[in-house]
Amino acid sequence: MGAAHVLRNRIVRHVRVRAGDLAPHELNPRRHSAAQRRALEKLYEEIGFARSLLAYALPDGRLKLIDGHLRAEMNPEQEVDVEVLDVNDAEARALLLAIDPLAQLADYDPDTLAELRRQTEDGSEAVKSLWEIMQESSRRTRRDLDKAAAEAAPPDRFFVMIECADEAEQLALLRRFQGEGLRCQAKIG
Repeated sequence: MGAAHVLRNRIVRHVRVRAGDLAPHELNPRRHSAAQRRALEKLYEEIGFARSLLAYALPDGRLKLIDGHLRAEMNPEQEVDVEVLDVNDAEARALLLAIDPLAQLADYDPDTLAELRRQTEDGSEAVKSLWEIMQESSRRTRRDLDKAAAEAAPPDRFFVMIECADEAEQLALLRRFQGEGLRCQAKIG
């Protein structure tokens, strides 16, 4: 992106609204596990609400969520901060589909991550618990992928190739072996 290119700022305002008044997006593909819910509850207890939800305005004035469905579900009566975007339905769907995968593309610097965890986890049970849950989830995923790969791998097959003098000998051996119940086929090389 060139230095002269100016990005459009689609954030139009920040508002506080009752979480239960936000319209969940009907195409939200995210599913929140009990472990994720518990981890967020622990963070709320330890630190509090620290990140706004993301929504856009519908023609009737209601706000429709793009990001923050779990946070809105956890306490529908609570007032939450919402960042409101000036996007249309198609752009909202694109953001709904892109926000989490884009964040997942980030790598971690292992040394910096280790230092951050060292400095933080002793003082934060919520963060320590979250990382333990993530590591266990990663182990389960790795184990499930290994199991699926092993189950999907074709069984070993063993072959015997017999060189024949001519086509007549090949056909005679083929008929003989098939007559004995062996799976075989003729090849020309």
